Amino acid sequence: MARILAIDYGKKRTGIAVTDPLQIIAGGLATVDTSKLFDFLNDYIKKETVEAIVVGEPRQPNGKPSENLSRVMQFVERWQKIHPEIPVELYDERFTSVIAHQAMIDGGLRKKARADKALVDEISATIILEDYQRRRKQ
Repeated sequence: MARILAIDYGKKRTGIAVTDPLQIIAGGLATVDTSKLFDFLNDYIKKETVEAIVVGEPRQPNGKPSENLSRVMQFVERWQKIHPEIPVELYDERFTSVIAHQAMIDGGLRKKARADKALVDEISATIILEDYQRRRKQ
């Protein structure tokens, strides 16, 4: 089997999570500067087989698109032109940052560690991937 990647795409930083090859466990992979995301992903898919990419679809709590959605869509369109063999699926990411912060608190991380936005992005990507996997199995 191949891995599934999840992306929490941001204007400055992007959190990335990945499954194990059997797609049982999701875990944080990295947080990269968004300007370097394509290079990171291209290097990654040279080393690992990736079945699909799940990209967080940024929406406001009322369901309307957030201001970041246009950037996400530009990324998705660019990726699909270059790598049509790896499908991309958008997945509702509302509240993942809030859930990530709560997970950090529940995990006992100190306030200074919780302020690390790169860690929040990586945890958010992991939450997107875990939720995606859970819904896919239903």
